[in-house]
Amino acid sequence: MELPADVPLHPRSPYHLSHFHGLPVFDFPEAGEDRPLPDDPGSVAWRLRCGERAENENPGDYWNRFVATAPLGSIRALLVGSPWYGFDGGPMGEDIEALSDRLTSLEALFLGDVEMEESEVSWIEQSDVGACLRAYPGLRELGVRGSNGLEFPALRHEGLRTLRFEAGGLPAEVVRGVAASDLPNLDCLELWLGVEDYGCDVTVADLRPLLDGDRLPALRHLGLQNSLFQDEIAAAVAQAPVVARLDSLRLSMGSLGDEGAEALLRGQPLTHLRYLDLHHHYLSDAMMLRVWDALEPAGVRVDLSGRQEEDDWDGEPVRYTAVAE
Repeated sequence: MELPADVPLHPRSPYHLSHFHGLPVFDFPEAGEDRPLPDDPGSVAWRLRCGERAENENPGDYWNRFVATAPLGSIRALLVGSPWYGFDGGPMGEDIEALSDRLTSLEALFLGDVEMEESEVSWIEQSDVGACLRAYPGLRELGVRGSNGLEFPALRHEGLRTLRFEAGGLPAEVVRGVAASDLPNLDCLELWLGVEDYGCDVTVADLRPLLDGDRLPALRHLGLQNSLFQDEIAAAVAQAPVVARLDSLRLSMGSLGDEGAEALLRGQPLTHLRYLDLHHHYLSDAMMLRVWDALEPAGVRVDLSGRQEEDDWDGEPVRYTAVAE
């Protein structure tokens, strides 16, 4: 069964995106590169990749040339790939925020589109990314990779449809900020929670306002992923009011085992889902078969790929998330 076209597709690991906001990605050329700019600026997602890896141009010059030569008013989607700070030495988001009077068509923004070869995800510097939402009331999609210095205070934004945080350790204050925000049209929310060693202090209690669903009336796609308490999350999801109106659910990339899968099977029906993503898990063969038999005949596409084996650490079983450092 093919994945429905309206289910958001995202990469499983922090690699550069080839498409964003439904558009192919175009890398704004560095100095000396002989590549023309697109004839239709709104037909691509523009990526700024200048950072530590740049060979021909320092970040400030690259940024200034982009601002001077790119058709800013026609750009619909923008990805910023600097792993450390923005192009003037401050946070990435502040550079984009300062252009709000010129990026007048911007619908989608991704901060931190950085490969693992350039920077570990836990090293990527962020800031108050809510400021970008306040500066761009027409923004429909915001993706953020990395959590150093990351802030997301509660806010209201009527335009946002997709909000995605990729982190090896997501701070609880960010989750609480999202949960307390007024996002009446948010359709897709994905949170990579990560591990305590890299900054995750989120608990199931922090997630409960999201699972209640009252604050996010339009939510149809939910991802609570990449955690070491994935069984606890699954147990909470199994009873969560928001699940009944979801089209897709992602509980992948973490430590999900038989206990969490059992909770899902014993909880509220999931047969209305179009997609259930459990990839990178620790399920037994027997439990994988039970999940498959319970949901696939009902038309739910279930991703059970990437089965993991527990490590042994001084006689104790150890599980890992897909993304941490």
